[in-house]
Amino acid sequence: MVETKEFKAESRRLLEMMINSIYSQKEVFLRELISNASDAIDKIYYKALTDETLSFEKNNYYIKLTADKENRTLTISDTGIGMTKEELETNLGTIAKSGSLAFKSENELKDGHDIIGQFGVGFYAAFMVADVVTVITKALDSDIAYKWESHGANGYTIETGEKETVGTDIILKIKENTEEDSYEEFLEEYRLKAIIKKYSDFIRYPIKMDITATKPKEGTENELEDVTEEQTINSMVPIWRKNKNELTEEDYQNFYTEKRFGFDQPLKHIHISVDGSISYQAILYIPEKTPFNYYSKEYEKGLELYANGVLIMEKCGDLLPDYFSFVKGMVDSSDLSLNISREILQQDRQLKRIEKNLTKKIKSQLQTMLKNEREKYETFYESFGRQLKFGVYSDFGANKDMLQDLLLFYSSKEKKLVSLDEYVTRMKEDQKYIYYAAGESIKRIERLPQTELVADKGYEILYFTEDIDEFAIKMLMNYKEKEFKSVSASDLELNEEESKVDPKLEEENKDLLEEMKNILNGQVSKVKISSRLKSHPVCLSTEGEVTIEMEKILNAMPDNQHVKANKVLEINKDHAVFQSLTNAFASDKEKLALFTNLLYNQALLIEGLPINDPVEFTNNICKVMV
Repeated sequence: MVETKEFKAESRRLLEMMINSIYSQKEVFLRELISNASDAIDKIYYKALTDETLSFEKNNYYIKLTADKENRTLTISDTGIGMTKEELETNLGTIAKSGSLAFKSENELKDGHDIIGQFGVGFYAAFMVADVVTVITKALDSDIAYKWESHGANGYTIETGEKETVGTDIILKIKENTEEDSYEEFLEEYRLKAIIKKYSDFIRYPIKMDITATKPKEGTENELEDVTEEQTINSMVPIWRKNKNELTEEDYQNFYTEKRFGFDQPLKHIHISVDGSISYQAILYIPEKTPFNYYSKEYEKGLELYANGVLIMEKCGDLLPDYFSFVKGMVDSSDLSLNISREILQQDRQLKRIEKNLTKKIKSQLQTMLKNEREKYETFYESFGRQLKFGVYSDFGANKDMLQDLLLFYSSKEKKLVSLDEYVTRMKEDQKYIYYAAGESIKRIERLPQTELVADKGYEILYFTEDIDEFAIKMLMNYKEKEFKSVSASDLELNEEESKVDPKLEEENKDLLEEMKNILNGQVSKVKISSRLKSHPVCLSTEGEVTIEMEKILNAMPDNQHVKANKVLEINKDHAVFQSLTNAFASDKEKLALFTNLLYNQALLIEGLPINDPVEFTNNICKVMV
């Protein structure tokens, strides 16, 4: 009778915790076992470098999966170094004892081959899907094979076994299905292939399976038959480890499509290879179109994260800042600190350094595209410019220096998108501010009365048509020492005598303006004679930080806080309406109230704001008409 041994130093509870808690998805058991198999082959490779009697013919080394549905077994075989009885005791008898890590510590690798396994718990992931795990192994330079078997936390047995070749077979007795889980999926060809492609596609040794395919029967025309043939499932050599000179645009496009990064054609790719205190490779893509859920809570940013070609995380959000969350791609490094399940990255300086470098590379690529491929950049900006503006606004403007040169706005002069640098370069010598106007569309902004004077001076105006625009600019504050100024600001500070109202005229009409303010009863903070209006009779301007567009946006949000801009009603002294107001003030205060309310509501409509009482407004129009 074979003696059952207890697991060293660890309890039944620890094994149960690992099986049920450490891994978020059961399918990762296969990633762990394949990684271990790859480690075992790496060890022979390394020994061959230092042992002249040992040759390493790469074609002789592989990993093979065999699924037996009838007996509910899945076997993972490798032609690696195998294990002695003592190594079985040490590596599989003590939970969280990593043979790969010990091997790596004892033999410093200098040739670029690294050992994937950092923790010894990966092997025990097999118990998530198997009732019984059997290991049959024969070590290099040994004549005896051994069989290790365990039903879980109760312990394990070791006895001599039968195996002709060096290597290891891990045989999993797959659990019966439950109401919650279908374990037999791990015996299906299509499912096993999908898991291999997802996690282990870039393991450097072939991962083989016997695949059943339907083909025409030899010697017949229409008769078909099922044929089983051995196929290599993984692609082995990752594109990011190839020399850039070997790769074409089509290669990068195919990788983008194969990895399902998107259904569009990426506008640009960035291939990065860094060797230094932390080494990594990365391929990043700037997409052409936004994913359908990009501007929603459901969207999850992040790059695929690999450790030595093994997928660790599908979405590692810590590798990208939020403002570049549209970037797709992957990062592969052997220098990162992983947690015990190899699923979540430990927060460390290495990760931050990679993120910082990737951010610089992305910005540099976008700037190059803006400079040299303007049409392509504008295509990108149409999809993701909003995200860049959010980046300027968020975190109290902490990222504004990183992003300000990437922003584009529609220009009143150029009739197209321009950068802030292009605007400032064209500014007139006497121009103090970068002027902008905000509204729902370019067409509506062009018709705003407030733009008349600034445009008449020949100053370029930037049109803000997105709800985030003004908020981002308020956070930006200035660009190249030039402050931003809304054309709706109560004081445009044009510093020209012809742009100012004659103080004598203001004094003469002081009582009229005060009376109009009283009629509006707190709806405006001031009524004044306008210095900006040319053809329009009236407009609204604002004092303070909150503009009319910002008021509309804030009050449209679910948590409406009833924010109000500090409005000023401006009257055009050169318009016939001003004389009507003067006459009414002198002889008919009721008519003055009628005119004042009409003008105020007219100004609200120009701004796209709701009028307080539409019925009263239409009745007032009728009073003027009769």
